[in-house]
Amino acid sequence: MNGSEEAVQATNEDANECKRCAVELRYWSDEFLQYFVRRCDRKAPEINRGYYARYKAISTLVDQFIKITGKKGQIINLGSGFDTTFWRLKSNNIKVKRFVDLDFKVVTSRKSFIIYHNKLLKDLVGGTIRVTSTDLHSEDYHLVGADMSKLDEVKAKLLDCDLDLSAPTLFIAECVLVYVDCEASHGLLSWLAQKFNQACFVNYEQINMEDSFGTIMMKNLRERGCLLAGVPACKNLETQRNRFIISNWDGSNAWDMMEVYSSIPLGERQKVEKLEFLDEHELLAQLFQHYCIAVGYKGELLRDVGFG
Repeated sequence: MNGSEEAVQATNEDANECKRCAVELRYWSDEFLQYFVRRCDRKAPEINRGYYARYKAISTLVDQFIKITGKKGQIINLGSGFDTTFWRLKSNNIKVKRFVDLDFKVVTSRKSFIIYHNKLLKDLVGGTIRVTSTDLHSEDYHLVGADMSKLDEVKAKLLDCDLDLSAPTLFIAECVLVYVDCEASHGLLSWLAQKFNQACFVNYEQINMEDSFGTIMMKNLRERGCLLAGVPACKNLETQRNRFIISNWDGSNAWDMMEVYSSIPLGERQKVEKLEFLDEHELLAQLFQHYCIAVGYKGELLRDVGFG
């Protein structure tokens, strides 16, 4: 593994710890995260609220997708880390046709080991489970290791998951494409648009990276060894939308996290805002203005997935 990969995985570990902290403070409920992520020091209130907004955004779009497609849909989580969405759905008796988690092999090998040796997680996966050193396969859940910057590797692993290319499919990427150079991410998005007739790609990522606050964000990440090869697509909402159009998706939309947070029902926002005193309102606003949700869609079925 090279230094850049290690740096990217370190940011994944940080994100997992931030999610665990927010869950323990009851920003949202996740009974499964504790099996994957250790306890950590308490994070700043603006960080906790930011991760709540991120979780709420992704879970809202997942739920929209399932409402539209029911059991016929497939979900593919690219750069999934220790995400627990599959277990959240399964524990609520929500089953999709296929669910795929994909990440670096060093991540999937750890995740596979944890799943296989935890009765609750393993029972929810259910059925006959096939395990290799890096991958895990069952009837409706697949965990596969691949480097997102290597398209042939990603293609091979996804096609090994018995996917139905005609089924409506949701792709999720959270702070993933920013670490992949634009040519490689364009190749991936183009291939997905070509292969899947009905698809929706949800991308949570940075924007406004050329202003003073964004420049500081980039400097901090680069000092940690992250190359940020995909940052040209993170200039603004327009570049995030456009990456789908030039990759032959039918259309795209994008919202900054300020818009997304404002779309959460008022009562729910007020409940969350009472959990911790927030002194740095301006910092939270800046964070929200430098992250977005961008959605690309293929076909008419999923064109309305989003925030209005």
